[in-house]
Amino acid sequence: MEKQNFSLLCDFYELTMGMGYFKNQSHKKISYFDVFFRTVPDDGGFAIAAGLEQLIEYIENLSFSESDIAYLRSKKLFDEDFLSFLSKFKFSGDIYAVPEGTPIFPNEPILTVRAPAIEAQLIETFALLTLNHQSLIATKANRIVRAAQGRPVLEFGSRRAQGPDGAVLGARAAYIGGCAGSACTIADKLYGIPAGGTMAHSWVQMFDSEYDAFKAYCEIYPDNAVLLVDTYNTLKSGVPNAIKVFKEILVPKGIQNFAIRLDSGDIAYLSKKARKMLDEAGLKNCKIVASNSLDEYIIRDLLLQGAQVDIFGVGERLITSKSSPVFGGVYKLAAVENNGIIEPKIKISENISKITTPHFKKVYRLFDRESSQAIADQLCVYDEIIDDSKELTIFDPNAVWKKKTISNFKAKELLMPVFLNGKRVYNPPHVKEIQSYCKEQVDLLWDEVKRFENPHAYYVDLSQKLWNIKQKLLENGKN
Repeated sequence: MEKQNFSLLCDFYELTMGMGYFKNQSHKKISYFDVFFRTVPDDGGFAIAAGLEQLIEYIENLSFSESDIAYLRSKKLFDEDFLSFLSKFKFSGDIYAVPEGTPIFPNEPILTVRAPAIEAQLIETFALLTLNHQSLIATKANRIVRAAQGRPVLEFGSRRAQGPDGAVLGARAAYIGGCAGSACTIADKLYGIPAGGTMAHSWVQMFDSEYDAFKAYCEIYPDNAVLLVDTYNTLKSGVPNAIKVFKEILVPKGIQNFAIRLDSGDIAYLSKKARKMLDEAGLKNCKIVASNSLDEYIIRDLLLQGAQVDIFGVGERLITSKSSPVFGGVYKLAAVENNGIIEPKIKISENISKITTPHFKKVYRLFDRESSQAIADQLCVYDEIIDDSKELTIFDPNAVWKKKTISNFKAKELLMPVFLNGKRVYNPPHVKEIQSYCKEQVDLLWDEVKRFENPHAYYVDLSQKLWNIKQKLLENGKN
């Protein structure tokens, strides 16, 4: 996309704290911040990481323009020496992140920033907004795609999205989550996400008759004919007129790729009736597309009722994640360096869910060597290495008396270096590769984790060393 200056897309306190760090000479102190989330949207078993590519673009282009500095000066709050510092600002730290498309779980770092305090603080807002938004939509899309049981799902939500970026980056995230394409044209231009669409009800209404509208469309677009059959009466006129035009215009040309779309009414009933009519007319190859306020639960129920739908178009409930519209990612300090020594930091709260896990950490995912299925994740201190040639005992973090010993497993680190010393060391893959990777990784989760209701709680455990550090900080009651 066209590069935009987002330097001031930050919470104002990041700037006031920044000058505070600058004036007390702590702005160069190396700090470690984690991005993690606490609950899965829709009470699901896992989420999907997305949004890293846009964060990379932001970091690489982050600088304060003359107009930015002039604006800050106008606030009469910031010293000239601090403004001079900002005018030369460039990110110089390290960033580690899980790859986009990775299944992720609560309370584990999906991104870690190691940087001078002021740099780490200033990127907080953008890091959260891009990871939160796209992870939310990718997660919702993945649920809907899984509900469709192999049938293509198309993202139709641009007109209901929260703003242009909500539409464009939402389409990108939906594609990562598994959607086959989008109605958003610019998402195709920018990211190569297949864009498609045929007609609205207005096309049909423009003509003297429904038959004339269908005939004109098939003559203009013989290889891309999807006829919207519910403008007037789906079964009495829409489907019969579509059958008539297909047989008059397309079948004689040997064209077999065409479809009808249902956008209202009882989709289960109408699709079964339409399927029967199409088959009796010899058009067994004709596909049926369904849209109209769909989500994973409605799609699941439609299929349970025997709906004869080949493709689903999903709009507002996907692009806004309407049933669970907030991805609660947070950005928390985990450690600082003093004289080269990493000192863990913790946030303590009466709300247990808000107690953070301290230190500079690694995240390992443990896979069964025989089935290749993911068993658990374990958070470790940065200098720990899991020896997967030995048995390992892991604990359920939600019920610490539950434990299991695993063997014959393979350990894989999830966090990868993205920036080192301010230089990008990672090339984001094409969104199609991310989509394929996402599907592959979701397939490695047990079906019990993928349930929509009451999914199995996936183990995200702390190593003994990290657990001991956390307990000591809790006992001391300090951060």
